[in-house]
Amino acid sequence: MWNCKDIEKLKRDLPLLGYLKRFNWTARRVGSGQEYVGLCLLHTETRPSFHVNAAKNLFYCHGCGYGGDLIRFVQVYFDLSFRDSVAHLVKEWTQTASDDDLLGDTVAFYQYQLNRHQEALDYLNQRGLRDPELYRQLGLGYAPGCSLREHLLSVCGHRFDRLAALGLINQQGRDSFFRRIMFPCLDQGRIVNLYGRSIGQPPPHRFLPHAKGGLVAWETLRGAPSVILVEGLFDLAVLWQAGFRNTTSALGCHLTADQFTQLSDDPGRQVFIAFDSDANAAGQRAASRLALQLHKAGLQARILRLPDGHDPNSFFVSGASATDFTRCLEEAR
Repeated sequence: MWNCKDIEKLKRDLPLLGYLKRFNWTARRVGSGQEYVGLCLLHTETRPSFHVNAAKNLFYCHGCGYGGDLIRFVQVYFDLSFRDSVAHLVKEWTQTASDDDLLGDTVAFYQYQLNRHQEALDYLNQRGLRDPELYRQLGLGYAPGCSLREHLLSVCGHRFDRLAALGLINQQGRDSFFRRIMFPCLDQGRIVNLYGRSIGQPPPHRFLPHAKGGLVAWETLRGAPSVILVEGLFDLAVLWQAGFRNTTSALGCHLTADQFTQLSDDPGRQVFIAFDSDANAAGQRAASRLALQLHKAGLQARILRLPDGHDPNSFFVSGASATDFTRCLEEAR
């Protein structure tokens, strides 16, 4: 039987806001604190009335009148008793903790491999990244392939079925990531996905079959009055290296609902969109669509125009300086 201290720990380990995202709940930030509002998951409505206070870990819906903590939400949503709701959450908490440990061990293994494979370091150098401290800050690692499974099973003691369920190995039992620079995707400090950039054969980009998480390093940027949004990890890395630490990435040019909510939670924020200036203009079209969405949300959005064929990474690799990029920011339309 769980006592009051155990139940409070359960609610801390399973934050209400994060739990609601499992149901694809999207919300916008209101006020200056950690208040969010969205459509209620407990009744049908067309105007958002479901409020969540992330700091207090509580919810209240002005439409249906239900309110309370995480356990109360589970009670109402699944029509369970208090005891059954706690049992339901304990089961989910156990699985979440197990998955967190597995992904943590995986990231640690990849990070250990980075300096042991010259091909990975050579690739990072080719992309203009030469600062080991930057590698550490971004959590970069390397997946050589054919070795993760054995490490996680024999050294760490994880179960084969969990490796397969998370997508770390394929149906044949082989490592899913092979010859890839690896990057942990975080959401509220938790590793929720892995991104791998191939240094050899295509496809160039690969994620685990889960949501890719929030904007990169958002917890350190959310208070910034202006933000530079880029497509890729290497775009972000080269800008951080050049001193533009207010840069974030959605790991792609199409933001998820949660990422858009993060970006637009402060109506006074200025967003510089620095997507690829590729030949097919796909990056610039995506930038225009996003700028319009941000404008409708009340933000000031500006689109950078880099030289044709360049993204921020290739721009710096080609010899551009921080001054050159600052000029692009000043000329953003």
